[in-house]
Amino acid sequence: MKVKDFKIKTKTHRFYLYMVPLVKSAAVKNSVTATKRLIGPTQAFHTAKRAQVTVNMWRVRNIVLVVLLIAHNVFFCGSLAVRSNLEIVKQWKLFSYEFPPHAPVSDPDYYNPINVVPTSMTVAYDRIFIATPKLFAGVPTTVAYISKSDYSESPILRSYPDWTYTVSGRSSFNCSDSYLVSVYRMRIDSCNRLWILDAGVSRTFEDSEQTCRPKILVFDLNTDQVVRRIELPNDVLRNQSILVNLIVDETTSTSGTCDDVFVYIADTVRPAIIVYDGARDMVWRLSHPAMWPDPDFGLIQILNDKFFISDGVIGLAFDTVNGILYFQPLATDRIFSITKDALRAGPRQLHDILPIRFLGKKSSQGLPLYLAPQDGSLLFSPVTETAIVSWHPQTKQQAVLSYDVNALQFVADISASPWENDVVYAMSSKFNRFTLQTVNRDEINFRLMRIKYPSRSAVSSQRLFTPTDRVSSELYVNGVNASALNDGGYRSGLERVAPTLNPAFSLAPSSKLYQLQGPRIGLHTFTGSSVPTAASVFQLGQLGYSYSLGHSGN
Repeated sequence: MKVKDFKIKTKTHRFYLYMVPLVKSAAVKNSVTATKRLIGPTQAFHTAKRAQVTVNMWRVRNIVLVVLLIAHNVFFCGSLAVRSNLEIVKQWKLFSYEFPPHAPVSDPDYYNPINVVPTSMTVAYDRIFIATPKLFAGVPTTVAYISKSDYSESPILRSYPDWTYTVSGRSSFNCSDSYLVSVYRMRIDSCNRLWILDAGVSRTFEDSEQTCRPKILVFDLNTDQVVRRIELPNDVLRNQSILVNLIVDETTSTSGTCDDVFVYIADTVRPAIIVYDGARDMVWRLSHPAMWPDPDFGLIQILNDKFFISDGVIGLAFDTVNGILYFQPLATDRIFSITKDALRAGPRQLHDILPIRFLGKKSSQGLPLYLAPQDGSLLFSPVTETAIVSWHPQTKQQAVLSYDVNALQFVADISASPWENDVVYAMSSKFNRFTLQTVNRDEINFRLMRIKYPSRSAVSSQRLFTPTDRVSSELYVNGVNASALNDGGYRSGLERVAPTLNPAFSLAPSSKLYQLQGPRIGLHTFTGSSVPTAASVFQLGQLGYSYSLGHSGN
């Protein structure tokens, strides 16, 4: 996309129009160069049903870039509903369990519901598994499940495979047995087996006790029995290592048993990717500065909540067609990749640098990464924008799949089920509230959601907009839905965006209120107030069409 074709200069401002770019690139030499190379999630997100207009600003050196997105009930020409595309499958205020008889549920060290937070879900044929690591005391089991045949809104969780596998409530136990201590994420392979990565660390946010050595337990989902146990040796671990994610790479498996696979494991506290060769039963550790947290992005903001988490590599996604592993630390705005050949090459020499590729920048931090097999797009969720977006690493095609300021607070996991075509699942939690210990027991805190993955043509239609002219203090943009990129006919159906005389921003004085005026819609004024991040959310009446405009000034 050549943004330079859209530049309109004036004495005091420069205006640009973008096709809702979603990631900022690495080269930021000046504002023009930066805008030319924007390739991923923007800070402009939007509602659909209530036609919200969201304005987010970020500062590139001394330039403030504002991207304004106006959406109707469906996102861009009726192709993709932004909020209505999000289906709430299950939701909970707090988790409750089907406890065994005589369980000490009155003991807060055994069960304290405000300390139980989900970090992932895995969708099987008949069940949905939920991981709740022992971040605090009071987590009774670290892997639970609900039945797909349970149609209640907030089903009770059951321990997986049963309560005999949890260490909670036990005064003594043997780590050589198949106990589960603290699980962040799981995966299902093509042999219908559940790979559970056990970090082995209890009370991570309190005194962080290394209860047992990290391990992987593989369960046959037909029998719910352990069929493989992988203990990770000390030479690939570091003091305070916490293993939080895994990818099971079956691309070269020939055994038919899913045993000769490669497993890529993320260590988030002592950042590295640990590689396990299932055929040779070998393991090695690979590290690179790209896996480490960026100290400038340790502070996370979700609405009015701010908290600090300086975690390294956590999000993993694997492209089975091209053999590429995508990854991101939590405390960063960047996404990186590495080939499976580089991962499989074995341990590196001291000065042998990993061939890491930097893909681009996001609008804010995020946890999950997921690669959609339908078209090879990366799905992720920038936490500040409370949205789920997609971006294709090769075509640079992008889309906002869903936005919801309540339901998508802190999306912890994005995945899919091989038994459900064109559907993506997401698990969100108000982790910000749990971290700040401001949990409201009377509101929904956890949501399991489903999103219908759009067709490629639906995603492509999000790029059909062109700029017009800058006249005095007003900006004219094309509001015609069918307008094509640089089609030369954009002057028909012009709408006017003009700054009002009554800006309502005290925390973001460089922003302005704008009016939208046109022959088909009359006059509407964007109203709202800014938040400390200088991101402002505006309300607008239903318009019946959509377009994007960008504004930067220095």
